[in-house]
Parts: sequence; structure tokens; C-alpha cells
Amino acid sequence: MRLRVLMEPRHGATYEQILALARAAEESGFDAFFRSDHYLGIEAGDPEYVPTDSWVTLAGLAVQTSRVRLGTLMTAATFRLPGPLAIAVATVHAMSGGRVELGIGAGWFEREHRSFGMPFPPVGERFDRLGEQLSVITGLWSTPPGERFSFDGKHYQIDACANFPALPAGVRPRIVIGGVGPRRTPGLAARFADEFNSGLGGDDAGRFANFRRICAEQGRDPDTVRLSTTLPVCCGATREEASRRAESLGEPGARLLSQGVVGTPADVLGRLERFGAIGVDTVYFHIYDPADTDHLRLLGEEVLPRAA
Repeated sequence: MRLRVLMEPRHGATYEQILALARAAEESGFDAFFRSDHYLGIEAGDPEYVPTDSWVTLAGLAVQTSRVRLGTLMTAATFRLPGPLAIAVATVHAMSGGRVELGIGAGWFEREHRSFGMPFPPVGERFDRLGEQLSVITGLWSTPPGERFSFDGKHYQIDACANFPALPAGVRPRIVIGGVGPRRTPGLAARFADEFNSGLGGDDAGRFANFRRICAEQGRDPDTVRLSTTLPVCCGATREEASRRAESLGEPGARLLSQGVVGTPADVLGRLERFGAIGVDTVYFHIYDPADTDHLRLLGEEVLPRAA
């Protein structure tokens, strides 16, 4: 089972904090360090939140880490145009030596969009745009040199593009698509994704069964797609230590952790065992305190070796 770190800091994080956490993830043996793609935090109206741009910070991590894979869970399709996003992600992929993965979704946080002047269309249009973005991004990544790529969608048009980003050894970034919706998200994942993520909490087994059914309907072998989930974690050597970590996150952290694990390494391993039984091969530990690198080291020492 691949174990990964997903950073979503309660009050945001500076680049120095993000780098320290990414290096701790790498040194502790985690498979990947991912970050959320948000400009506001888990607590609405938090005046202490420090926003950073996901792909700018990942570019820095690409040259300041050496092994750990890097990515987003999830980049909002509403934040960026598909052509520039394809180039940005491919650039970071090349900077990292081919270690980047693009998690992408339709976008959901209306207040965040209003705070930074980004359009927030109705949900149906957001999914229409996501589908077109995926067509454009994969088209720009897969068109051979010397050929041209065009796309005539309702929301995006590409006019005979002949200039494509360089990909290390010709290998594009892996694509992660996920969420809790029963129809459009798994449908797009069946078409485009290398990994389907079941989102946060709820009926993981049901979502995976539904995804496999949709793959079969579309003629996609579901065994060619990784199945992943997200697990909020506050771990301690004792349950008391874990509770202290959880309490430091306040009520918003407690709300998210209610869907995860607050406990010892044995408690975390118990949840991983249940995930394995339903076919999960990748788990993202959702981490909310970017300053607590000892938390990752504990998980690396006590959970990773026993979850292999």
C-alpha cells in the first residue's frame, strides 16, 4: 500500500514550512507529498490563513527534494486555463525529474472564488469545463512533435497548437480524479485518470464499486486505475498525545478528524487494514499542522514499515 502525505494546513503555511514538511515526508519514507490547491482554509473567514499557490510551491519542492513524488489533491479546474495549466504542470514535472502527478477536480469552494475574483459557474458548467480541460491537457501532453493539436469545445478552443511542453523521457504526469459524486466524477475518471480517489469519509466501498461499474460501461479495465482514499490523521505514541495534537487544531480540525483517526499507530494500521480489504492501494494521510514534522516522523517509523 502506498502511503502519502496530503498537507492542508489549518491557517495556511509559508513556503519554508511547506518545504520542511515535504522533506520530513521524504526522509520518513512516504511515497509522495501532495498539497491541497486552496487559497482559503478549512475555517471559513479565518483572518490568519496564509495562502500560497500550489504549483509555484511545488516547483520549489521539485528542485529541493529528490525522491518523493509531488502533486495536488485537488487542483480546481476553475482556477486556471487548461493550456497554461498543462504547461505549468509539465514544467514542474520536468524540474522534478518526472515525479509529478496532477490531481484535478471541478472546484467547490464558492467563498474562495469570490475572495480572489475567480468566476464560480453552476456545478453542471464546472463539470463541463473540467471535462474540456482534461481533453486539452491530455491532448497537449500526448500530441507528437511535428503534429498539431486542436480542440473546439464550448468553453475552450485550441487553434492548431504546434508547441508542446517537454516531458521527461516522454512520460506525462499521472492524473488523479476523485470525489464523492456518483456519476460525473467517476465518469471522467474512467476516461482520463490513472487514479480514482474516493474523497473524504463515507462509503468508500460503494464509490469504488460504482467506479468499476462505470469503467466497464466505458470499456475501461478498472484494474488499470489505482484506487485511493484520503484519511485525516492525528497520531501519537499514546492516545493522550494524539488527542493533544487534535486539540491544537481547534473545532474545524476536530470536524475533519471525525472522519479519520485520532489515536496510536495501531489505530491507524487498523484503518489501513480495512481499506486494503476493499481494494485501496494508495492512502493520503490528511495533515493539518505543517509545523509538526515530528508527527510525520512518528508515522514513518511506526506505521509505514508495518503497512508495506
